[in-house]
Amino acid sequence: MPIELLGMIATTAGSESKAISGPVVDADYVREFSRAHEDAGFDRVLIGYSASSPDGFAVASAALHATERLKVLIAHRPGFVPPTIVARKLATLDHLTGGGRVAIHHITGGSEADQRRDGDFSEKNDRYRRTGEFIDVLRRTLTADEPFDHDGEFYRFEGAYSGVKPATDAGIPIFFGGLSDGAVEVGAKGADVYMLFGEPLDDVAEHVRTIRAAAAKEGRRIEFSLSTRPIIADTEEEAWAKADRIYARTEELLAAQQDGNTLAFARPLRRERTAVSADRLQEHAKRGDVHDERLWLGITGLTGPSGNSTAPVGTPAQVAEALLKYYDLGVTRFLIRGFDPLGDVRDWGKELVPLLREGARQRDERSAEQVA
Repeated sequence: MPIELLGMIATTAGSESKAISGPVVDADYVREFSRAHEDAGFDRVLIGYSASSPDGFAVASAALHATERLKVLIAHRPGFVPPTIVARKLATLDHLTGGGRVAIHHITGGSEADQRRDGDFSEKNDRYRRTGEFIDVLRRTLTADEPFDHDGEFYRFEGAYSGVKPATDAGIPIFFGGLSDGAVEVGAKGADVYMLFGEPLDDVAEHVRTIRAAAAKEGRRIEFSLSTRPIIADTEEEAWAKADRIYARTEELLAAQQDGNTLAFARPLRRERTAVSADRLQEHAKRGDVHDERLWLGITGLTGPSGNSTAPVGTPAQVAEALLKYYDLGVTRFLIRGFDPLGDVRDWGKELVPLLREGARQRDERSAEQVA
């Protein structure tokens, strides 16, 4: 099937190797960043979430109104806003932006400190059950023709109903991520797309098998997204030299106690274990900086648990082929974001994006011929 390419936008420029220098919310940058993704051929952009970052729904609205075709994926933490209200917000935004351009990504929350910034002191296992119930109610609110009651562990509603439904038959796609105990069960039951970090091929293959099997028990099919940070150049040698420069600049920012993380506008209250999926990347980094020939974990090991930080390194053709090996495993969506966020998007649009689409098309064509 055709792949979906996702980027990630922010309200100010920054990354592990690029210090934040502008305002927290730069409206012109949001518009420019969004249009760059559309011009580069991306299908959708993620708007991330933290307890100190700008509101994702407002950012999504700005991105949608700045573009014509680009879709958004709004990250959201269940537990702070009732699912009935979130359903109406999503459906309303869907109608106001042409229909079929809005999706939601459920983050259960890997950082206890960041959860508590917004007043959530619940245990992680409880949060996963809450996320599952949230998704159930959200779906029902978006589809129910009549008012309904709900009396669950975390939510209770009487006569819940939304007069506004999604603008298209495609509805509001539901994304989900997490590998902690309880996460797979929640995702298998409720998600349309399960988001994975860029682990080595064997590990991703195992996740796909496990999650597919859990979804099959629920009578469901589920798709997969993979998140990485491609580093490309005209030659492989130049690409690895670029990776070295990114590493050196990140070291400088860490030494100067500067932070280019566009989601972390407040520093951690303490060192803590974070999401299991992010911790897994640290374990991979301890075993080596490079896996599967060109999956670089240098920044992963340097910055500590921080989620999406692994980088395929090489020429556009080499990186495309490295990513398409995950396509062979069943990954149909790729979320890629850069260390030079805006510049990388423009570079990827020249070669990497077309190569990924053509490579997927050729693989699909060969598969169809084998079946025939």
